[in-house]
Amino acid sequence: MDSSAFSTPSPSSTPFLLPNVGVRSLTEPVKEIAHNNFWIFGYGSLIFKPPPDVEMSVPGYISGYIRRFWQKSHDHRGTPTAPGRVVTLIEREYWETLDDPHAKFERPDSRTWGVAYKIIPERVRHVSAVLDLREQNGYTVHLVPFSPSKSASSPLSTISTIVYIGTPDNDAFAGVEADLDGLAKLILTSKGPSGYNKEYLYKLGDALVDLHGRDGEEDDYHVVDLVRRVKKLEAVEDEIIDN
Repeated sequence: MDSSAFSTPSPSSTPFLLPNVGVRSLTEPVKEIAHNNFWIFGYGSLIFKPPPDVEMSVPGYISGYIRRFWQKSHDHRGTPTAPGRVVTLIEREYWETLDDPHAKFERPDSRTWGVAYKIIPERVRHVSAVLDLREQNGYTVHLVPFSPSKSASSPLSTISTIVYIGTPDNDAFAGVEADLDGLAKLILTSKGPSGYNKEYLYKLGDALVDLHGRDGEEDDYHVVDLVRRVKKLEAVEDEIIDN
């Protein structure tokens, strides 16, 4: 892994500290999971910017959820007054009641690909505190079963993982983004302490290709399509500047 992913953030990349928000402490899940078997599943920025103190990483997927750019980012890829958009997970049963413009591209057996990280036992509480701050903007912690990919050298068929999810009842949940071009424009123009919103999208798109290859596009059509739309808008913008 890139050691830069574990370095201390520079002041310019430090997220805004948001008042009256935050994730539920990991204390309760920590009590349920032995420190020597503590895993965290990353499905967004944790894929391309892993948590610190990782003992082992395993590619794979979870089932029963849909990944969507429906979470506002006031602290990383946007600002309190101009939030960007980042991914969250929607329970499939609830998602099926929504009018999602990308619904027709989701397979009945679609899976959410990502990476599970086993944390060094002695560093579990430290990592929990780091991630509580990183995921402060509306996320809560959940325990979700994770399935390693067939190519992963894992002796386990299923791993119980901690997952940060921005559920529909959190204040930063944007809801269904029906205007896909509007969402693409917002991602293109948003910026926060952690950088440009488009950079988050592009890095996630590239990471997912690395995880399951081009053949897995159907599992992540939402991300693939947003990458196309944002890059198309970016090309038009660059052409205007050049002229």
